[in-house]
Amino acid sequence: MRASGTFTVHTFVPTELKPEPAVSTALPVGVATMEKHFEGETAGRSATLFTSAFDQATGVGTYVAMESFEGSLNGLEGAFNFVHSATTSGSDRTAEFFTIVPTSGTGALAGISGGGGMAIDADGTHRVWFDYDLG
Repeated sequence: MRASGTFTVHTFVPTELKPEPAVSTALPVGVATMEKHFEGETAGRSATLFTSAFDQATGVGTYVAMESFEGSLNGLEGAFNFVHSATTSGSDRTAEFFTIVPTSGTGALAGISGGGGMAIDADGTHRVWFDYDLG
């Protein structure tokens, strides 16, 4: 099954957490927490742990995010975790990874498994889709 939708970032809060031991590289590593709100066949909100090595000036870098989603997919209510990552050269997304964490589902989404993806439209609209199975 597929559920798609759009999302907005409600909050993005950088943290002071730094890797130890400290290692100097050409790109700084940062950690943040996020809250996203979803609309469409995917409706609800998520809490995200977000980490990246990213150059704000050029838009080059890679991120890894672990999200805890609660809401509905195609009207089925519950919660689950998913992980995603991508690399950007400033104008594209490559090396994308998107997986629903096995056995993380609750409610009507218990037993969920699968993957999905994200895309950003030219106008800045953020899109998400889940390709999933239940049970």
